[in-house]
This record gives sequence, structure tokens and C-alpha cells, in this order.
Amino acid sequence: METILIYISLLGSLTFAISGALKAINKKFDPFGILIIGFVTAVGGGTIRDILITDKTVFWLTETTHLYFIIGGVILAIIFRNKLNKFNKSLTIFDAVGLGLFTITGVQIGLENDLHYINCIILGTVTGSFGGVLRDVLVNETPVIFKKEIYATISIVGGAIYLILLKLEVQNPILQIVPIVLIIIARLVILKFKITLPQINYKKK
Repeated sequence: METILIYISLLGSLTFAISGALKAINKKFDPFGILIIGFVTAVGGGTIRDILITDKTVFWLTETTHLYFIIGGVILAIIFRNKLNKFNKSLTIFDAVGLGLFTITGVQIGLENDLHYINCIILGTVTGSFGGVLRDVLVNETPVIFKKEIYATISIVGGAIYLILLKLEVQNPILQIVPIVLIIIARLVILKFKITLPQINYKKK
């Protein structure tokens, strides 16, 4: 499982780095700014996750391969920015893939640290969502998980599905692939049909 987890995490770093870099490019950041936003998007959620776990070193300080994938993702986004921008949903696609990959990574790391299932789901949600939160804050936008968009909820459901499959003794790689794919599909479908959570407003007197 550990080897599969590493591959999932690396792919997540790549896709989130591309997502962050594209956001920074659209905001007309300079190359250094693009790199920083790509980096924060890719490692933000995992960094918060590792800080929450006692005696765990932040993953990218020891697993430096992630840094190469992040730099590679940023470079790809810069080189192919014009082609990617032709597809209005390119940022959304990379963001959805990153959400799926990192959610399951967070849940698995929670299990490795013998945490309760609820805490594993929380770690999965933090890992999948909070890189995007930091990205949006840095580019001066309201994070999507704080708006009526359904984002973190998908991560929570995906993490729960993973744990259900685990209880049913579904084996790897199906165990990882099914919830990851479901998270990606759910995120894209929700965006396509503009499905939102209800807003809570004050009643006017």
C-alpha cells in the first residue's frame, strides 16, 4: 500500500501544482509568484495534515521527489498555458483530480497513524481541500469551500466511501481507484450542472 500511496501523492502534487500555476497565470503573476502559488496549492493541505499528526515530519521536507513534481507541474502549466486556457475547464479538471488523489492520501495516512475513522476523513478533507484554500487566499479570492460550491463535502463523502470499501475488504488498487474516480466525477458533474448547497441568510425584518 505504501508504494501506491507514494504514487498517488506524487500525482496529486503534480495536478495541484498545475491547478495553482494556472490560477496564478490567470491572475498575471510573475514566474516566481506562479511557482509559489503552485507550490502552496500542492503542499498546503498535506502540510497542515502533517502538523496535526504528532511526531510526523512535514512530508515534502523528507520526500523531495514531490518538489520535482511540483516544479514540473508549474513548468508544464507555463509552457502549455495557451493550449490549456483554450479549455475553460482545464483548471477545474486539474483541481478535481488533485482533490480526489489527495483526499484518499490523507485518509490512508490517518489509517497508518491508527486514527479513528472520523479523524481519517477529516485528514482526507484537509489534505484534499486546504491547498486550494491557501491558493485562493493568496490570490485574493474567497476559498471555494467557504462558498455555496460543493467541494469539501465531496471530499468527506469520498473518504467515507474509501473506508466502507476497506471494511468490505476490497483490495488495492480498486480500493483507491473507486473513491478517487467518484470524487473527480462528482466534482465535475456538480460544476457542470451548477449544483450548490443552500445559503443561510438573515431574515429581513
